[in-house]
Amino acid sequence: MLSGHGDTQSLAAVVNGCNSRSRARPFDVALRALGTAGLAGVVAGALGLAACAAGGPTRYVPGRSGGWPGWLSGPLHGLGLGLTPDRFQALTLVMCAGYAAALTAARTLSGRLVATAIAAASVALLLGPVLISQDVFGYLSFARLGALHGLDPYTHVAAEAPFDPLFRFIGWPFQHSPYGPLFTLGSYAIAPLGVAGGIWTLKAIALITSLGAVALIARAAAKMGRSATAAAVFVGLNPVLLELALGGAHNDTLVLLLLACALALAAGTAPRMRGAAVAIVAAIGVKASAGLVLPFVALAPARWRERARVAAGAVGALAFLAIVAILGFGTHALGFAGAIGEQQELIATHSVPAETARLFGLEGVPEWWRHLFVGVLAVAVLFALWRTARGADWRSMAGWATLALLLSTAWLLPWYAVWVLPFAALADSRLLRAAALVFCAYAILIHLPLAEPLLSPPRHVGHKHVPVVALEPLRYHHRVVFARLQIERHTALDLLG
Repeated sequence: MLSGHGDTQSLAAVVNGCNSRSRARPFDVALRALGTAGLAGVVAGALGLAACAAGGPTRYVPGRSGGWPGWLSGPLHGLGLGLTPDRFQALTLVMCAGYAAALTAARTLSGRLVATAIAAASVALLLGPVLISQDVFGYLSFARLGALHGLDPYTHVAAEAPFDPLFRFIGWPFQHSPYGPLFTLGSYAIAPLGVAGGIWTLKAIALITSLGAVALIARAAAKMGRSATAAAVFVGLNPVLLELALGGAHNDTLVLLLLACALALAAGTAPRMRGAAVAIVAAIGVKASAGLVLPFVALAPARWRERARVAAGAVGALAFLAIVAILGFGTHALGFAGAIGEQQELIATHSVPAETARLFGLEGVPEWWRHLFVGVLAVAVLFALWRTARGADWRSMAGWATLALLLSTAWLLPWYAVWVLPFAALADSRLLRAAALVFCAYAILIHLPLAEPLLSPPRHVGHKHVPVVALEPLRYHHRVVFARLQIERHTALDLLG
């Protein structure tokens, strides 16, 4: 029997709890159904992109400049599909809608189902041709320069080996390697595999590193007491990672893996910050831009003594990296720094400095305008470091600094957006996650026809095809256009095709 006012309150609490659970169950079921449909949408969109791109030469596969061999189109070429701009846009939007649905319902989805969807979408894109960019052909070109032709890729360019069978596929024949010594030396091992073998090996590496990064981010989230599934969805199903970074077989997936390794080492109740610093230094050995994160790792511990130890470990790792570079490249060990300087003189049409310069009616992108953005970046990074030194979450601060870098550089390529994803996935800041998603949406939008009324419409320039056997100097263009991206005001580059 129930007696007294206290018993009545207890019964009311039980009934209210039951009613709450009964109301929550149908909602959770609907949310789970939405999330499952979202996972299916991402996988279907990825498979559709790969299959359609394999159907024949299209502007979304810039590597077609060298022809259309079977190894380039991949095993899906027999389906007879094609990738028109409208179809590319539709499939991309399907992936984006699926990603949004999966994000919304992430807490109701099983980890196994999410892992299966991420793996399926990734493998689907692996089977198709290289999308959007020719960078992966550049990776192999630099490797072949060093391993097969005896030319240092920090002091020589692909145009000095015009008879190499890879030459007609590359888009940057006059560019020195801007990549770190670890990546450059490691890629030498791929050179003897031939053109087809080398490209497919690099694609497989992009797949493995991408999946490995997602697994490490999920592990870090679990060690921090957060949802591993939600973190995996945030990063692993992001269309920028799948369509742009993995679809283009970019070495940014390797950078992402090393960043994720650092975050996993730094997570939990017994963080290994010196190990995290070493992982960041390894990432610098792939791309120097990863160095932005290193001071945040050094400032992460609460005590200055531990900060000094982490800094000492980072210095030791940097010294080892320098020794490897000197052994591999001698006096030209820092040659990639000069190549990065060359790269930073380029202007991508859809970078924030370029778009804002046009918005304000400036003539081109003046140097003072670019310096203004660099100044804002410096202030943002210094403020984030100050906040970290005073005890703010270093993941959030490193994420904001990385986002500031992406917003300030005039040489913005859309797959760079993956750099901020691991920090946004694990940081305390919901605002950082929202900002990262907005930036990723922008990175996807610039490839879509629907963006033409919103962003500066590209002025198409015809490309001059240069035969591989030609000994005459390659003609220069003042602008290079590839897959809806442009490079303006640079006379030392040419795009074949």
